[in-house]
Amino acid sequence: MPLKPCFIYSIGASSLLMLIIGIALVLSNVFPNLMQSLVKTEVVLRNGTDAFEAWLDPPAPVYMQFYFFNLTNPEEVLKGERPAVMEIGPYTYREHRPMEEVVFGSNGTRVAAVNPKTYFFERNMSRGPESDLIRTVNIPAMTVMERFKDNKVAANLISAYMLSQEIGLFTTHTVGELLWGYEDGLLKALKVVDPNLDDNFGLFYKNNGSDDGEYLFFTGQQNYKDFARVDTWNGKSSLDWWTSDECNMINGTNGASFHPIISKNEVLYMFSSDLCRSLYAVYTDDVIVKGIPGYRFAPPFEVFANLTVNPANTGFCVPAGNCLGSGLLNVSMCKQGAPIIMSSPHFYQADEKFVKDVFGMRPKKEEHQTAIDINPLTGIILQAAKRLQINVYVEKIPDFRQAENVPTVILPVVYLNESVLIDDASAKKLQVIAVQKNVVENIPFMLIGVGIILGGIFMFLMCRQKLPESSAAERQPLLSS
Repeated sequence: MPLKPCFIYSIGASSLLMLIIGIALVLSNVFPNLMQSLVKTEVVLRNGTDAFEAWLDPPAPVYMQFYFFNLTNPEEVLKGERPAVMEIGPYTYREHRPMEEVVFGSNGTRVAAVNPKTYFFERNMSRGPESDLIRTVNIPAMTVMERFKDNKVAANLISAYMLSQEIGLFTTHTVGELLWGYEDGLLKALKVVDPNLDDNFGLFYKNNGSDDGEYLFFTGQQNYKDFARVDTWNGKSSLDWWTSDECNMINGTNGASFHPIISKNEVLYMFSSDLCRSLYAVYTDDVIVKGIPGYRFAPPFEVFANLTVNPANTGFCVPAGNCLGSGLLNVSMCKQGAPIIMSSPHFYQADEKFVKDVFGMRPKKEEHQTAIDINPLTGIILQAAKRLQINVYVEKIPDFRQAENVPTVILPVVYLNESVLIDDASAKKLQVIAVQKNVVENIPFMLIGVGIILGGIFMFLMCRQKLPESSAAERQPLLSS
């Protein structure tokens, strides 16, 4: 029984309609925009949202690993030879970092908080116990020598005292002491002259269980790109350590959160109190973490490049005009005058000179690059590794017997790897969101596909409708004969 023409034409009309609607939806980007609008509404720092709960107390475990550089030839260095170091580590700590003292502004556009960090030693993830001994540069002694190197009388008195107490340029302490603090003999002696001087020293002295100051964050309520962006730190909207307004700017988030809807051509800004400055990262690769798509962002070479490569970094030369070279940052201005130089581990991306000056440096991108993997739709961090190296500026100081023959060198002390990997529960939620995103964004293509199939059915039925008439015409001559 032949199909009615009206039925066939309705199939054709449906095919054409679905094709038109599908193509229109693709061109107008309706469904991706709808998905993004929903995400923008949810990714806001306010009570009741998942984004706020994750910001308040991050569910993913954060680990801090320390790798020390044990000096193997101290006597030779005192005579002017190149230092040789051996990397020892990791010494791993689990990091607990909740937001506390959270206070929302009256209009909900800003929220104040402090972010204390507490470290718990993980022996089973470490090379050895915290009692392992490390030989390295005596940072308190080097700091004192730098401070008094232009005061000949004071320098001679301090040098004589150091000789009498056998306090040298190099010292040996446990991992725990170097990190969290110990009583220093030289600082204790100088406290008689300066009662306000703290006679304890540690690379992270007073940092365990404490915060780095009060932050005022934007909530993202008015603009999704402002989500978790730092407005002020310790009541200031800019820094005062550097020699240019651009370098003193506080830009971006604190590095623990990012806004949703991130594109590959975007520049992500972060403020790091450890580095005493803001920095930025750019897209490098597509990644998959626990089945979730992400973009990898990393600081480019230009971030720590010398002013000859990146003139915008001129303000990081302190004192003004004193530039060390690419890959280094002099943070002595914000570290109580200690001659601390920051870099990437093993001087990765630094001038080759600094790598060659210290035997034992082997920079590798895979091990020493700072990188952040982010889900572009939600802005959630899938995986991250913040890698920094603490170095000391060592130089010849004639008025101190302890440093009268040493070479001028950037001597590495320790590097840290602060890492995080999304937890399984959060990963499952993101996997569901990723599936929903794919389904929603593919609805227009599904409509186009159905339209094409219906179009094919329409063409087939039209051809079949005409087939009986042509067959009857072919049989007519046979009947007449």
